[in-house]
Amino acid sequence: MNKNIKILSFVLVGISQFSLAQIKEERLILDRKREPEVKKIEKKKTSVETEKNYPPKEKEQEPVDYKITNVPAVSDFKTSTIEGEDISPKFNNDSQRNYFQVGYGNYSKFLADGNISYEINKDTEVGVDLHGLSTNGLKKEFPWSSKQSDFNVAAFINSTTETGKFNITADFGNHNYNYYGIYALQPAADIDLKQSYNELKINGYYDFFKNNWINDVRFKSSLLTDHFDAKENSGEAQINFSKYDLPFLAEENTKINADLGVKLSTQKSTFELLNQNQSQYLVTSLKPKISFYKGNSYLAIGSDFSFVNSKISDKNTAETKTNNFRWFPYAEVLYEATEQYKFYAGIDGGVQLNSYSNLLQQNSFLVSDLVLKPTETKYHFYFGLKGDIDQDLKYDVNAGFSQLKNAQFFKANNLFDFNNTLNRSAYNFANNFSAIYDDGTLSEVKGSVQYFPLQNLVLDTELHFMKFNLKNLNEVYYKPVLQSTFGAKYSLLDRKLNLGFKGIFVTERTTNSYSVVTTFPYFSMQENVKKSLPSYLDLNLNADYKINKNFTVFVMGNNLLNKKYEHYLGYKVLGAQVLGGIRIAF
Repeated sequence: MNKNIKILSFVLVGISQFSLAQIKEERLILDRKREPEVKKIEKKKTSVETEKNYPPKEKEQEPVDYKITNVPAVSDFKTSTIEGEDISPKFNNDSQRNYFQVGYGNYSKFLADGNISYEINKDTEVGVDLHGLSTNGLKKEFPWSSKQSDFNVAAFINSTTETGKFNITADFGNHNYNYYGIYALQPAADIDLKQSYNELKINGYYDFFKNNWINDVRFKSSLLTDHFDAKENSGEAQINFSKYDLPFLAEENTKINADLGVKLSTQKSTFELLNQNQSQYLVTSLKPKISFYKGNSYLAIGSDFSFVNSKISDKNTAETKTNNFRWFPYAEVLYEATEQYKFYAGIDGGVQLNSYSNLLQQNSFLVSDLVLKPTETKYHFYFGLKGDIDQDLKYDVNAGFSQLKNAQFFKANNLFDFNNTLNRSAYNFANNFSAIYDDGTLSEVKGSVQYFPLQNLVLDTELHFMKFNLKNLNEVYYKPVLQSTFGAKYSLLDRKLNLGFKGIFVTERTTNSYSVVTTFPYFSMQENVKKSLPSYLDLNLNADYKINKNFTVFVMGNNLLNKKYEHYLGYKVLGAQVLGGIRIAF
């Protein structure tokens, strides 16, 4: 029995909700959202968590966003990233509180994670989330360092009053890693490839249970700095006005609601390397909407009025200022023929700021000097079918077409100088990426299915097809035509043993690359504008067993096919991994 089979046999006791194993993406970020949200649909239909005096009668009229997942149907699953979930598979809507867990695995992977909360009184709770993960990386693959570590700590307060509930969360993250993806040169083993960034986020909201005019108030703020002195601060404030059950024009069994969202977003990004790009954006948005409900069917009509103020400069270009007003349509209709068949269609659009912070979440290996432009969806038309068949099968299938301006992609960078030396900066080995933009269209088909054959068994699958047609770029970099996830969760022994499986399939992607084409003492690089990164299949397993109410042991197996594929050019992921540990609840 070869090594791969032995590893696979060992971890077949388990499953996985997560974890592909790309080195920088070995973050296992426990980004527990403290806002009410529709989680993965379970057997119970609910749009919010059950809370005292919630929801009020007025909010009961809001339509439930009845998607298999309360995010786009394509999986947001990333390698070794847990979004809002504990290590173990979840079979209900309860979040685990008051626990600490540690684990250790091959590649010297060390995990420490915990959550501590305390109820000051029956209506107020305070708590702390802690998370740390480190790995020594691919020592046998690269002579230079590929180790990385991540640490997150978040403090929060939740409180419920007679008029509403509020949350404030402060989150600090420290991320250390290396630009290890060197494929064109052969530098010395002791070169400094370090990159790191720190980010502080403070978010809050107040959700009114019953107010004649105000639905909720929210704010977000972020401050980021990196190893190369880049700085970015951003903020967002939003207030949503609403008036329910308007008396006029209403027919029998028809309800009319009116909403108005007012949002102000700011973002300032400053880079100190290379071209020293700087950008500053201020976006003001008004989103009026009126909705007509009859039974479980509805029609919503509205608009998005956005005003964008921008200031952009670099070391070679004087500051340019622009002011743009944009209007985007909004309409959505849902017709429930039966509970099994709900037809829906709509059109929307808007402005989305691209920040250094958000792009680092997608690709950690960006050079610390980016041109940041907002992406504008001029319109996005979609239609689909969803339903619930006998509480055993839930599905959502839809297709869409979008017109985009400044759609964002990643492009591999060349060397930043051609001096004949390998004594270079960490980012100067053709080993990182920049953001590029183009206008065009996007055609999409998405599908999600959840099947509940048994009370303690859940099967699910998601699929996303997308096709870009761009104005200037001949190739669409790092956007696979097809990506799919499929998984299962199973509990037994009175839910003491929880098993799970997660598979991810991604078709080949296109990127550009560089190679040395001349010999010493002359030095130049040649670009290949179309290089294919092979498709990959990543299989993950996970299991945990509750010894008693306080102690649980768990084991995870990730990337079990042991394929060191490249999620981004030059950056091979870890091979097959096994991590085991213990969780202590208190």
